[in-house]
Amino acid sequence: MMLALTFVVHLKATNIMHYQFPHTIQNKHGEKITFLRMEGQRVIVENFVEPNAGPPMHVHFFQDECFTIVKGRIGYQIEGQAPLYAGPGETLLFKRGVPHRFWNAGDEVLHCEGWVDPADNFIFFITHIFAAIDQGKGGKPELFDGSYLNWRYRREFDMTEIPKFVKTIIMPVTYFIGRLLGKYEKFKSAPQPL
Repeated sequence: MMLALTFVVHLKATNIMHYQFPHTIQNKHGEKITFLRMEGQRVIVENFVEPNAGPPMHVHFFQDECFTIVKGRIGYQIEGQAPLYAGPGETLLFKRGVPHRFWNAGDEVLHCEGWVDPADNFIFFITHIFAAIDQGKGGKPELFDGSYLNWRYRREFDMTEIPKFVKTIIMPVTYFIGRLLGKYEKFKSAPQPL
């Protein structure tokens, strides 16, 4: 029997988010993450990824991310380097500030266990990006929510495959229009960017 715990995640001075653990998110493109618990500032995670699924090239500027492969085969790549592969029992560490991507390189569901340290806004950001992806088309986040999240938290997270013009012109304009149209009421309790 799994216990559900309510945990307050203290995020730098004024950022406080409440999550009930385990907290599971899933997107329609084959990624599922369960945030199991907090250990200090580190969130312990478990993820399941369908064959050929995984996040695009991205970077988190303040968090280290570590996975140990439980089952399956993972493909991973550091930006500018050749893809590499790992299997059960192997551990990968993606250091903060290093653009990377990973995907299920096998024929069965990839299962990993690991952590993100420090959690900061990671749980909030990933939870809402998954929701925006589910609302969008072609694997891309819904326009207004995606712009809100990517623009507001641009100093913390970056999707490196998004063209610079889109990130510096289109997203801020869309973010501003969304604010004028009242699109972001659901984000009124969003944590402050770091």
